[in-house]
Amino acid sequence: GETHFTGYSNLKDSGKVIALFKDGTEVQSLTAGDEGMIVLDSTPFYGESGGQVGDKGLLEGKGSEFIVTDTTKEQKNHLHHGEVKSGSINLGDLLTANVDEAKREQTALHHSATHLLHAALREQLGEHVQQKGSLCTYDRLRFDFAHFEAMTAAELSAVEKKVNQQIRVNTEVSTKLMDIESAKAEGAMALFGEKYDDEVRVLS
Repeated sequence: GETHFTGYSNLKDSGKVIALFKDGTEVQSLTAGDEGMIVLDSTPFYGESGGQVGDKGLLEGKGSEFIVTDTTKEQKNHLHHGEVKSGSINLGDLLTANVDEAKREQTALHHSATHLLHAALREQLGEHVQQKGSLCTYDRLRFDFAHFEAMTAAELSAVEKKVNQQIRVNTEVSTKLMDIESAKAEGAMALFGEKYDDEVRVLS
């Protein structure tokens, strides 16, 4: 199957339970106290990819609550990991999915900051600087890159200043869906190790 992702436009939505897992085994239901995974046919929960961690939040049914502690992607399915806090959740149930908005927003800010950091590093150290990995969570970011030598204190300070200046400018972000070749022609940077579909989401 394939989960329809609605999380770029909605942080609250509904979806039908199409699979349930407990201890890695497919089951028909999960009850209070059970830890497991829920797959919905549609979700606003972002599954970990591109260095950005998966969303946290809450799935609610009639008299049931499932605390989502992480969301991952397997093929094109979004897996909601967590624990049933109350009631029971069954195959076919319709659930309301509520993403933790504050954590998503903080994570998105850190994701944007990695791109500002990448640009500032290339400006300061040279065009050879390439991203080799990253991690964006709600409380921090990590950015891995290749360079000939360790950065000096002066270089670090200059890069920090450039990034903070851009954050303060608070430029509006625009989003377009484009085919991969058009995106590259417009100057979009395809990153090392990323897998891209034929149509890509381009942020400027």
